[in-house]
Amino acid sequence: MSSFEPKIVTFLCNWCSYGAADLAGVSRFQYPPNMRVIRVPCSGRISPKMVLAALRKGADGVWISGCHPGDCHYIEGNYYARRRFTLLKEMLEFNGIEPGRLHFSWISSAEGVKFAEVANKVIDEVRELGPATVFIKESPEESAA
Repeated sequence: MSSFEPKIVTFLCNWCSYGAADLAGVSRFQYPPNMRVIRVPCSGRISPKMVLAALRKGADGVWISGCHPGDCHYIEGNYYARRRFTLLKEMLEFNGIEPGRLHFSWISSAEGVKFAEVANKVIDEVRELGPATVFIKESPEESAA
């Protein structure tokens, strides 16, 4: 199990969390390369369908990160994201998916150190859970048919 490296799909807010990821990279803060970053205009734009699609297509975990409450570029987008995230996490848990597969955080563009710390924490927690087996993972051949 120690050789397992999880695949994490990461949805980052363009205005805050993506800037923090950029700062972490420029500052050479260390975190594993297990994440695939998807840059979104606002964390409030992330649909539960996007999270479910990531898990269905083979992601072992999903991490959503946005602006701190009250600092959203779109005024209240992160409040919508927080409500959606809470309901989605409960729904996933109800359906047998470990709650540790879905993570949410608030990281501003000046918090590169925090970004690296949270990235390491998310990857460690998902690594502990092992590979995701609840969803059927489609192979490229099956999805083309």
